[in-house]
Amino acid sequence: MANRLWRFIRRLSGDDAYERYIAHHAAAHPEESPLSRKAFFKQELERKWAGVRRCC
Repeated sequence: MANRLWRFIRRLSGDDAYERYIAHHAAAHPEESPLSRKAFFKQELERKWAGVRRCC
């Protein structure tokens, strides 16, 4: 039970985003090498903040 709760909390917070990316990448793009953890999170931050176009 505690393990399921921990996985749920990690999923909810986005803490498992890289692990989910690796699993998806291995299934959908096996011929390509995946991004490193650092590059993945940098890309995610850029994607997240690319649409913000306001000052306040």
